[in-house]
Amino acid sequence: MTTAARTDGSVPDLLGTLAADRATGALSTRSGIFYLSAGDVVHVESAHSPDLGDLLTRSGAVARDGWWEAVERAGPRHCVGRRLVDSGRLTAGALELCHLGALFDAAYFALAHDGTALRFRPGVAHWFGAVRPVPVAAVLRESWRRRDLLHRIWPDPAVDTAPLTRVPGVRPADLPPRRGRTFSLVDGGRTAAQIASALAYRAFHTLVELRRLAAAGLVIPAPSPPAAPVHPVPGGNGSAWEEPDTALLRRLLDALEAL
Repeated sequence: MTTAARTDGSVPDLLGTLAADRATGALSTRSGIFYLSAGDVVHVESAHSPDLGDLLTRSGAVARDGWWEAVERAGPRHCVGRRLVDSGRLTAGALELCHLGALFDAAYFALAHDGTALRFRPGVAHWFGAVRPVPVAAVLRESWRRRDLLHRIWPDPAVDTAPLTRVPGVRPADLPPRRGRTFSLVDGGRTAAQIASALAYRAFHTLVELRRLAAAGLVIPAPSPPAAPVHPVPGGNGSAWEEPDTALLRRLLDALEAL
């Protein structure tokens, strides 16, 4: 497969082929990227899941300055994880645990839509570096397990990715502690990933709480904002301009603040 070529077949099927071929590179899907080394998954990214750096720094496991020092010094050599451990900022066990959690969280989203893969880029490595390679079969099995569990709690997957709003009349204090903290950040603009990032929680644990809230009728996907009115521009020969989408701007601001 060439770098720019689109691929045929489902993402799970292609991952299986790459594993059998002991391939190294990056496989892009519609909602994430799998990084493989010798056929094993070493890293997964998805915009719907908090990244590893966000989880480590927001939880206090690694100071923000220490994280960025490791990224700047070791990122070009694809060994940020090793730098964190060798510098004493994180133990090897804590790194492995956090990395596996982030990998499985992102893989769930990267596989969520079972569409065709977009492309495979041979030889591409992630800047973080390998921590503990995971067999493709284990990644697929865990993703299906999570999908089935979440479906049993609440069958609508829109909760996983859409901005969410809460039903008025319930106080976070009325709920179990973790669920209450999650519920308190549902504001009509944040998604599950943004809520997880703000709480420094694993994405999957946040999805479990949000689906339970949805099953209880306390959380629903936020309605799409109405189409922006179009007004003629004075002196513009009939051309028009659109009102800014304030909800979108607010979500972009939240994302920038998180970064």
